[in-house]
Amino acid sequence: MLVERRFATATINKYEDGLRWFIRDVGNRTVAEIGIQDFISLKARMAARQAQESRVAGVICAVKSILIYARDILQIPVLDLNKIRLPRTPRRDVICLSNEELDQFIAAIPLVTWEGKPRFAGYRLRALVEVLASSGMRISEALSLNRDSINGDVREARIVGKGNKERTVFFNERSMGWISRYVALRMDAGPALFATRSGQRLGINSAEAIFRRTAKYAGMAKAVTPHIIRHTMATNLLRNGCPIGHIKQLLGHQKLETTCRFYLGVLSDAETKQAHRAYQNFEVAPQPRAADYLPEPPAPTPPLFVH
Repeated sequence: MLVERRFATATINKYEDGLRWFIRDVGNRTVAEIGIQDFISLKARMAARQAQESRVAGVICAVKSILIYARDILQIPVLDLNKIRLPRTPRRDVICLSNEELDQFIAAIPLVTWEGKPRFAGYRLRALVEVLASSGMRISEALSLNRDSINGDVREARIVGKGNKERTVFFNERSMGWISRYVALRMDAGPALFATRSGQRLGINSAEAIFRRTAKYAGMAKAVTPHIIRHTMATNLLRNGCPIGHIKQLLGHQKLETTCRFYLGVLSDAETKQAHRAYQNFEVAPQPRAADYLPEPPAPTPPLFVH
């Protein structure tokens, strides 16, 4: 996985964890001994523990992957892999923020300290939110950016995303402006764009915790995560008439079916009609840009309290 397929460390860890679950429930045996009944037993045991379908599917895929490697690379006879069935995963609604909810979240980001000085963590979070909302990147992709990753002249960057797939991501003027404000506060020489005060690259767990605290501070009933910002960007594009194939490219999905599964059906009939007319240029009014829903940078004002 690391050398041949260039999987990320987090992906490899998930596969290893899946294999450990299989060994715990079914037992440790050679790949040639694994049969279809073992997978049925695995599903039954995990269902008894009320494991989610996605979790069961992850474990099965991990075992199936090692069986494929044993069959194709090591030439070891294994069971017919076509007989292995993944559990049917129920379709879940895409969670995204309305423009008002996104404004509420952004307004809760404190940009100044009690002394009236710029708050480093606040500017960093605002810049990160702007980047996610304008580019639609995954949080892992955004945090992998370096200071010199973005071409400011054309407002774009080349990144290596999920599945070791390289693509171009784009930024609007507002996100570039907030990046500049945030970077101007940096006192370190570290290469990472989103970093701690000491210059260490910001981690995914730390970023998600910051999003949770800010949403709680904002008094929001809906959860706000970096991935929900990504969903929000894609949904806004769809509402503004962007073709689903273009959204696929912007999000870095490998298959069009993935994009369709997530986003087709999220619009009402009225929104679908409006998007169709906007894209077909049936109306005289100019088509709105999805990137323009973020508010202008507010004037620095002291927060109500420090969190």
